[in-house]
Amino acid sequence: MSHPPKEKQMPDELLIEEIDRDGAVAEATAELRTTRSGLLRRVGLVAGGGLVAGLVPMALSRAQSGTSKNDVKILNYALTLEYLEAAFYAEALEKGKLDGSIQNFAQVVADHEATHVTALEKALGSAAVKKPKFDFQGTTGSKKMFLSTAKTLEDTGVSAYQGQADQIDSSAILATAGSILAVEARHAAWVRDLIAAGKTPKPAPEAFNPALTMKQVLDAVEATGFITS
Repeated sequence: MSHPPKEKQMPDELLIEEIDRDGAVAEATAELRTTRSGLLRRVGLVAGGGLVAGLVPMALSRAQSGTSKNDVKILNYALTLEYLEAAFYAEALEKGKLDGSIQNFAQVVADHEATHVTALEKALGSAAVKKPKFDFQGTTGSKKMFLSTAKTLEDTGVSAYQGQADQIDSSAILATAGSILAVEARHAAWVRDLIAAGKTPKPAPEAFNPALTMKQVLDAVEATGFITS
């Protein structure tokens, strides 16, 4: 089994595939990738963002009565990503290694992720996937590791939501996903500003953002080893 990299080995631009490759969640992610029922029973990864209080529950509740099986799958996919990010930010705050503007960023985003989790759980009801257990491989133990990993998660979240836009059946769910994506993108720009630390930041490095399929995201999450059960 590989060991998580030491802080001094971490590059400024952390790639999600570089965090860990021990395959700790191969069984769970394989099931998620291949069956809808598996996605309802097990866990996956993603994304962040926050909205005005009440907006997400309102939109989701309108779609709840006629939610298709496909949309349930996508909502659970989003929920597992929100579980991941909410846990990451919560642990970083608990570690007490952050301060100043970085701590403020972590607190704001943590609140957004927790709000999304609550809204998605309420919308899915008994169909919601179970919250997994996590091991963040020491990435919440220092400012540099935290910022690098936060950037990776936020970028992945944007691309994950974007990748499902044309797969969603319900217009209400699509509107909610678009709202979350927009705030996720703000998170990604914010963390880039913090990483720049006085240098010229590049909050929007590209004119177009690449979308990721569900399989691509789940493969990337599996490679981190962040989800342990």
